[in-house]
Amino acid sequence: MNIRYLLSITALFLPFLSVAQNVLQVEKPNVIWIMADDLRPQLGCYGDTLVHTPNIDRLAKRSLLFNRAYCQSAVCSPSRNSMLSGLRPNTTGLHGFGTKIRDAIPDIVTLPQHFKKNGYDSRGFGKIFHIYDESMLGDENDPESWSEPLQWPDVPVWGPEQTLLRQRLIEEARQAGKVFKHPHDWPRAATWDDSDVPDDMMQDGNTTAKVVAYLQSRQAGEQPFFLAVGFLRPHLPFNAPRKYWNLYQPESLPLPAFRSLPAGAPDWSVTQGIVENYHHMPPFDKIEKPFLQRYLQAYLACISYVDACVGRLLTALEETGNANNTIVVFLGDHGYQMGEYNSWGHKHTNFEISARAPLIVHVPGMKTAGTKTSEIVEFLDLFPTLCRAANLPVPTHVEGESFAPLFSNPEARHRGMAISEKKRKGLMGKSLRTDDFRYTEWQDQKGTLIEQELYDHRNDDSQWFLEKIDVSDRDEFAEVLRVLQNQLSSVLAKGGG
Repeated sequence: MNIRYLLSITALFLPFLSVAQNVLQVEKPNVIWIMADDLRPQLGCYGDTLVHTPNIDRLAKRSLLFNRAYCQSAVCSPSRNSMLSGLRPNTTGLHGFGTKIRDAIPDIVTLPQHFKKNGYDSRGFGKIFHIYDESMLGDENDPESWSEPLQWPDVPVWGPEQTLLRQRLIEEARQAGKVFKHPHDWPRAATWDDSDVPDDMMQDGNTTAKVVAYLQSRQAGEQPFFLAVGFLRPHLPFNAPRKYWNLYQPESLPLPAFRSLPAGAPDWSVTQGIVENYHHMPPFDKIEKPFLQRYLQAYLACISYVDACVGRLLTALEETGNANNTIVVFLGDHGYQMGEYNSWGHKHTNFEISARAPLIVHVPGMKTAGTKTSEIVEFLDLFPTLCRAANLPVPTHVEGESFAPLFSNPEARHRGMAISEKKRKGLMGKSLRTDDFRYTEWQDQKGTLIEQELYDHRNDDSQWFLEKIDVSDRDEFAEVLRVLQNQLSSVLAKGGG
């Protein structure tokens, strides 16, 4: 072979070999990705004064807290598919339930799969990709992502008494000729359960015990791990051991002050919620304040239950000697409405309260531990960020952008925008959040523009950044509307941002 040709080929691949050597020479950090279902930023570290979350607050003190982090769809399945694939719903076409990411894109390399392909022991516990945990049907898990099969909790959704109730309701429905064609068809027990049981007799405690057992079983010198831990709470039903309910007195809990739709918003932009699907729920128009306070207590109890589970994971990392070499990510898969816009126990909108969710990231040796950033980030950005933090290459398909520079400087500039998508009433809603505005447009199946919304978030210092007045029809915002419409279209057209 011509030596000159051989040298040219060597020179061509030298940068890639150098990168690979650097990755091999640097100890690969472990990763634990902790995701809570339907958790909005109602945490002590986010300034909330109602909730009790000492363990997540403890994590925040050694992490970077993201005050403006946004999911790409305020629905469990498409949000998870997006962040775990690194692709927008607009790219995958996955905006609802029932379709696995690999059914849409067969050769996709997911985030945990990418770590597995790079020498990590990739394990999943609980709800990572979507699963209908009340029926145990409709599993959207991705086996290719894991080194071993995903571990699901092996205790029922409800406590002992309500489990018996649900079994009776199922049997009665079957005897009456009911055929369960969809996971949501199955009878449910009550909206909440405050059984006086140990943590591990409910599902998130049970999942936590499995993760702790894994950490304790590892031997020195084993390959690094990527653990995805998915908690089911505070998603409905609001089931948590009674001791977490006892942290709150329902009669003292304030209900949201702003309970109407934003002025000028389409009347179908928010629904009242899904509470009617549970056993013995009163009609929505008959619900009174004491019930709603109890409902809020149930949600807060579930957050505190998740907080206790997070505390057990952090302690296990410390006791097994992994705390100093593990990247810790804690997030909610999207936001949630607990009375805002008079919507209870729901998300499924393009409003701030649905699209914004908590995100807390600890990276060993980070310079910004214990600080916060107000830079806008997307959950889409987590895939490339974790790759950079773990010294792994970023797959070419990923549409997000790494926000790793924020670990050194929380005031560094990121992209300054986030996009969420949600179908409502047969229309596709696409929403752009910038530093100052939220712009949302609705298109029919032919792509015809049907409706526009614009909300001015300047000088907005409220806890939930609620949109209250649609200003899209005001002449003074005509240019803003045009610019944001073009920006949204441009980002989605080219993918990523």
